[in-house]
Amino acid sequence: MERAMNWDDRTSSKITIKITVKLFAAYQEAYGVSELMLELPAGSTVAQVRDRLITEHPELEQWRDLTRFGINLQFVEPETVLQEGDEVVLIPPVSGG
Repeated sequence: MERAMNWDDRTSSKITIKITVKLFAAYQEAYGVSELMLELPAGSTVAQVRDRLITEHPELEQWRDLTRFGINLQFVEPETVLQEGDEVVLIPPVSGG
């Protein structure tokens, strides 16, 4: 039996948001730029941004479980849902002196 489709079902997969991703350390080295503009499906999480970048640059896989996340200058959990215009920062571990 097919269920009736409501407005949210018809539109949720088509609604997108635009975000800015600031890249540091290994992420910046992989992409060769310090910033990306991405368009994502509404409801995307910051972890999904990380996963997309790793899919595009598999050499970043080693940083998957070590990367911390920030949105609009606040540290956040991986499950945090993104909003239109958010500025996302992926922070891999860095060393130096």
